[in-house]
Amino acid sequence: MTANGQSPSEWVLGVDSGGSGMRIAIARSGDAEPVATVVSHEPVRTGPAGIDAGHLLELLLPAARELLERAGAAAPAAVAIGAAGMATLGDDLRARLPGALAEALGTRRLALAADAVTAYAGALGQRPGAVVVAGTGMIALGTSLGVGAGSGWRRADGWGHLLGDCGGGAWVGRAGLEAALRAFDGRAGGSTALLARLEAVFGPAPELPGLLYPRSDRAAVMASFAPEVGRCAADDPVSAGIMRGAACAIAEAAAAVCPSAEGSHVACTGGLFKLGEPLLTPLHEELSRHVPHAQRVEAAGDALHGAVYIAAAIATGGLVLPVDSAMLHLPEPYAT
Repeated sequence: MTANGQSPSEWVLGVDSGGSGMRIAIARSGDAEPVATVVSHEPVRTGPAGIDAGHLLELLLPAARELLERAGAAAPAAVAIGAAGMATLGDDLRARLPGALAEALGTRRLALAADAVTAYAGALGQRPGAVVVAGTGMIALGTSLGVGAGSGWRRADGWGHLLGDCGGGAWVGRAGLEAALRAFDGRAGGSTALLARLEAVFGPAPELPGLLYPRSDRAAVMASFAPEVGRCAADDPVSAGIMRGAACAIAEAAAAVCPSAEGSHVACTGGLFKLGEPLLTPLHEELSRHVPHAQRVEAAGDALHGAVYIAAAIATGGLVLPVDSAMLHLPEPYAT
């Protein structure tokens, strides 16, 4: 027993690794509620082998040791790592992390998950349904948890700003910028309100392509214009139409992955929903139309909460979310 009366096996670690950095939280496995968090603003590098396991460990291990020391724990009962790109770029993590974490932290159980899975767990826990994650991009993930056909993970969109992410921040921002340029040209479908906002944010309209196209972060730059579209929607029919289109695309993605059985839940999470009423009002209407059988619920937590939740579930043997090699991986000998 430790000085605070908790045994080391009662503590779990959850990790959320994404494009803006890494967050690590510690929680008691009994309630899965983070009690302390460390944040690194340095994103994990990617290379020829995908997500760089060595760099992830450089960022993770000092923070994990700090949190364990604060809790008076010698080792975590379980660790769950959710990472953007895990499904397609996670081979190095799957190969190196189990042994490295067992040696460095004495990790007893490990889960490696796509960030959409940790977002699902954070939003719905282990209830059947669908979760839409919308920020710069957009992806929907659903599962029936073994009830009926298609009990594994079902994914819709998340194909990036060139091929999809329909309804996400980059999609909304791009549509707004296109409408602004239509107004500049005098073409149909233009918005003078959005043209004014384009010029206020980026400068003269003819200079926008030169500012945007060379940038590697152009998806994020386009997404930065989405709030301008939202603010114009109350008085500008073109902007309102863009928000309606985003709501429809999000609802269509939710419908593609949501189980058909009654009792399913739908939750939305991510920064795009901070746009508020201009998006949420049409989204409520579109979800009612596309998934009328599902109960709309507020997301209980974010992806970091989901990582902690999964760690607690594997620590206590209570995991029922679908396990597979890409979306939610339990490495041997850690698989329950």
